[in-house]
Amino acid sequence: MIAQTASKFRSHLDHFSGRLSAGLGKVARRFVGEAMYGVAARGSVRLTEIGRALEEAIPLDKTETRLSRNLAHEELGQHVGAAVLKEGAERIKNRTLLILDPSDLTKSYARKMEYLAKVRDGSAGKITSGYWLCHVVGVENNDNAIIPLHAHLYSQDAPGFLSENAEILMAVDQVSTACQGRGVWVVDRGGDRGALLEPMIDQNRHFIIRQKGDRHLIWGKRLIATTALASGCPLPYSSWIVREEQGRETRMDLAYGFRPVRLPGRPEARLWLVVVKGLGEEPMMLLTNLPLRRRHKDVAWVVNSYLTRWRIEEAIRFIKQSYRLEDIRVLTYGRLRNMVVLVNAVAFFTTVILGTRLKLDILATHLMKAAKRVFGIPDFRFYALADGIREVCARHPKRGPVSAASESSQMAFDFW
Repeated sequence: MIAQTASKFRSHLDHFSGRLSAGLGKVARRFVGEAMYGVAARGSVRLTEIGRALEEAIPLDKTETRLSRNLAHEELGQHVGAAVLKEGAERIKNRTLLILDPSDLTKSYARKMEYLAKVRDGSAGKITSGYWLCHVVGVENNDNAIIPLHAHLYSQDAPGFLSENAEILMAVDQVSTACQGRGVWVVDRGGDRGALLEPMIDQNRHFIIRQKGDRHLIWGKRLIATTALASGCPLPYSSWIVREEQGRETRMDLAYGFRPVRLPGRPEARLWLVVVKGLGEEPMMLLTNLPLRRRHKDVAWVVNSYLTRWRIEEAIRFIKQSYRLEDIRVLTYGRLRNMVVLVNAVAFFTTVILGTRLKLDILATHLMKAAKRVFGIPDFRFYALADGIREVCARHPKRGPVSAASESSQMAFDFW
């Protein structure tokens, strides 16, 4: 049974990588399939590990040299990233949440990696060497089934870098264009800045952005601090959630309400400040341009959208941890950026192609059983899927030839 599962896995991955690489040259198409297989099979972005997964009848260092050369392909990341986004955009509905997550890739001990810069390590709370990452993940409200839409790496020391805002807006524009304006952007407090808010208003992007508390908004005819607006906001609606921390479940009673506000830089735009109490000492403030009426379900939808963002933060950690992204060893900037795109493509395959297609449920079940993993997040299956893929490929590692799909094979599968 495991052998059949391994064969099915390779076949589906070959087909998917063929779709992503259609339009590239033969060598590049073959490389995309090999790289995605190696990352998934070994759970690693190290070229040596990817080479081991391929089991070629040549010295491993020769395989690694070839992989390194192919990874430097200038158009690779842009092409594969656009193909993943196209696949994902088809699954985005009008109210699908688009979770924007800027994060870091720390390389504390690296010295020779190109354009290595200073970043803030979010987990350690200190400045270290590394790069910045920008992920966009789609998810339905109150759900855990993620769609990894976009990922890119950047450095403020690289030529052509303009600003963090420019990098984020580029991701927002690419995803919104591919989704034809569908979706609601959900952004943490880092997105509470005029350089991001105003373009999103100008381009009619729907958004929910958590406020830091240092902004002033127009309420009525007065300019008032958001903290003052929050402290005086009526909270007529209530609900409760269960939050798990350190293995313990805690019930949290929430009270929330909203006030219509305007942004000083864009006073013509109708906005609403949603205030939530019960999650901490200070109220949580969410700024949105989604029209709100005095109905519980409208306000609750906005609150639950942001809570969904909290839940799927684990999904973004999955992308970094399951494939050991911080163990990346390639030295040039172009290779680094291309590898991040390939990892996102593997994550898309694992979470979307394997995770949600009805015709592949049996395959996903076999892979999850093979992992023999017990984990503490009941609805988050993707760690187990990634473990299962490694287990299956380790027990039946025979790779076989990669089928470099042509443009004409985009794609008439019986399971599509």
